Amino acid sequence: MPLVRGTVHRLLSRTEEKQAMSIHIGVAGWSIPSALADRFPASGTHLERYGARFSAVEINSSFYRPHRRTTYERWAASVPPGFRFSVKLPKAITHERRFVDCQALLDRFAGETDGLGSKRGPVLVQLPPSFAYPGDSAERFLSDLKTTVTDDIVLEPRHASWFRPDVEHMLERQKVARVAADPARPLPAAQPGGWHRRAYFRLHGSPVMYESAYRQDAIAAHAGVVATLAMQGIDVWTIYDNTVYGAATQNAFELMDVLARQGV
Repeated sequence: MPLVRGTVHRLLSRTEEKQAMSIHIGVAGWSIPSALADRFPASGTHLERYGARFSAVEINSSFYRPHRRTTYERWAASVPPGFRFSVKLPKAITHERRFVDCQALLDRFAGETDGLGSKRGPVLVQLPPSFAYPGDSAERFLSDLKTTVTDDIVLEPRHASWFRPDVEHMLERQKVARVAADPARPLPAAQPGGWHRRAYFRLHGSPVMYESAYRQDAIAAHAGVVATLAMQGIDVWTIYDNTVYGAATQNAFELMDVLARQGV
């Protein structure tokens, strides 16, 4: 699993740490495995029940198809005030047009996801493994995305050309955090990067992606990373995507349990 980057920012007092901590733990999607149903309220929609236990969710269906603004509004009304949705940018933008001539698509996405209101968290921009860093057009696109949709952006590149110092500086300048992924492809993707005020972890399961559960030692190690980052005032997201057999939900509960025992 990804480990915390080496850079340590200024130390905070214990009071400041508690005030600054921002931790979001959730799953890619809000289905409730039958084996864990007793850990959720018995009544309500799946999202209402999910939102009673978790503070965040990642919407991946937006990658494949658009949703009406009224759908996003209904979802936002189903969860508590502090709940946040991260939303995956459509593949038409990232995989098909690859940032080129996308303004109309961005406008549509903004109009739809604005239905989440203040509960919209980061927009996840996941790139195909074949998408090499395109130079200045990447910064122009990110700037357009921030202007049209939101300032909260997390980027998941999967081509080695994105993991260079000049790209890191660009992401920092644009205040775009780079996702830390497990399994990491390429290897530098194991570490969060870009804008240092947010860390966004996408954990897909290991050794078998989307299927394998993380062991307790891996959960404990990641809890230490989350606590360390949060105490530095960094906004920390952990999304489990090992959903095929329900391991994601179990691991999310386990991470919350470990952090609670640590008093975080």
